[in-house]
Amino acid sequence: MINLGASAHVDSFTRDRLPPAAEWPDLLLDGFEYPERLNAGVELTDAMVARGFGDRTALIGNGRRRTYKELADWSNRIAHALVEDYGLEPGNRVLIRSANNPAMVACWLAVMKAGAVAVNTMPLLRAGELSKIVDKAEVSHALCDTRLMDEMIACAKGSAFLETVVGFDGTANHDAELDRAALDKPVAFDAVETGRDDVALLGFTSGTTGEPKATMHFHRDILIIADGYAKEVLNVTPEDVFVGSPPLAFTFGLGGLAVFPLRFGASAALLEAATPPNMIEIIQKYRATVCFTAPTAYRVMLKAMDEGADLSSLRAAVSAGETLPAPVYEEWMAKTGKPMLDGIGATEMLHIFITNRFGDSHPACTGRPVAGYEAKIVDDDGNEMPRGEVGRLAVRGPTGCRYLADARQRVYVKHGWNLTGDSFFQDAAGYFHFAARSDDMIVSAGYNIAGPEVEAALLAHEHVLECAVIGAPDEARGEIVEAHVVLAEGVAAEALTVKTLQDHVKAVIAPYKYPRRIVFTKALPKTESGKIQRFRLRESA
Repeated sequence: MINLGASAHVDSFTRDRLPPAAEWPDLLLDGFEYPERLNAGVELTDAMVARGFGDRTALIGNGRRRTYKELADWSNRIAHALVEDYGLEPGNRVLIRSANNPAMVACWLAVMKAGAVAVNTMPLLRAGELSKIVDKAEVSHALCDTRLMDEMIACAKGSAFLETVVGFDGTANHDAELDRAALDKPVAFDAVETGRDDVALLGFTSGTTGEPKATMHFHRDILIIADGYAKEVLNVTPEDVFVGSPPLAFTFGLGGLAVFPLRFGASAALLEAATPPNMIEIIQKYRATVCFTAPTAYRVMLKAMDEGADLSSLRAAVSAGETLPAPVYEEWMAKTGKPMLDGIGATEMLHIFITNRFGDSHPACTGRPVAGYEAKIVDDDGNEMPRGEVGRLAVRGPTGCRYLADARQRVYVKHGWNLTGDSFFQDAAGYFHFAARSDDMIVSAGYNIAGPEVEAALLAHEHVLECAVIGAPDEARGEIVEAHVVLAEGVAAEALTVKTLQDHVKAVIAPYKYPRRIVFTKALPKTESGKIQRFRLRESA
């Protein structure tokens, strides 16, 4: 039985589009009780100041440190501006477009304080991709780093929903429209008393069709991932300094670089360009203790250690986004003596729900469920499978999948369990081990890439007659995007054509989605009905 409390949203868009009660996953909320009125933005800032953390460093970035008091005041002034100058109402959706920096975090907190719903997006997205998100969520307001404004403006020009686009300065200068509007506002703000089950965040995930799905997360969910995983597994203390590479637009990054440190009075050092060399530098400079990144980055960091880099301050190296190869884990253990905590999460679940732990960490193993979660391996009919056999991973706990008005809810949630799209097996001791992706999603260096979206971009070029995109194994990135292309008549199958098509894809969709390998072929394998047999291409890869 789903019992939602009273909503503070004037704009009821998100609550009206929650899945029917019968399609919800079971929610196991024992141990995660919160007041009926709860605002996560307040809990992560003003409440921390009230608890005595006001003078402690909350965020480090772009050459500055911000204390908890400064962050609370900053986000309160922005919230004033959003409501008073830009007409934001509780329940409105606000798209935030920025790289990882303190200004993006302040905007996200302000949106929640104003009772609106945040939609964090990647800075690499193009206007067409942004438009899909804006249309799906009927976004009315967008807050955009002025350095990324061109694609945002292009998106707004053709939008039936996006009426207000406001620029903010993501550098340390704070000299843009939103910054100027917020400058003279009071540092105290009466935050909207949102319900604990009011939607606070829409996390977008592409899915294998390329048609975006919006996952809906409540104010309580944002605190649950901290009070569960971060508390139980990471044992976060105010002395911790977090660093990592995942974009804040990913829930993996939002948790690891904003929610977890702010919930416990710790600090986060944010990098706009989180390359492994940059992360090594910032780990050494600020003596970072917790790192969030993908296995590919850890491999680069391990090589840097051979050249004298000092990563001894790290006490927790969290790996997620793709499976962690045993050799990377073993090399890390050998060089640091500290375990690497591999885990699996999902946008639908908000964050990590199965993980290794300190003192209980093993190579080629994802570990056991986080406190509050349950997991099992099932067959296609939902029957639990014997230990050791590969099947579909099913999980349930205090968070769960709620797609915004999407029929795919019935695919992800069955019999009260979330089916993550991963194939796993459980060993005799109860530990879970990753086997493969159950669907056609390409996971490259921690990024989820939908093959059909890349195919659509390629097919828009006059050189391409037909194409099929798959994920091909790659030692460094886990998988790479591999495109099998049938060229139009008269087009040469040469290196120049490869570069032309790659550049075209980079210009049409986010550059990280481009095919790193293009294979020219005379024909694609097909069924008698004309359906492309991608599994045959994967077999050959």
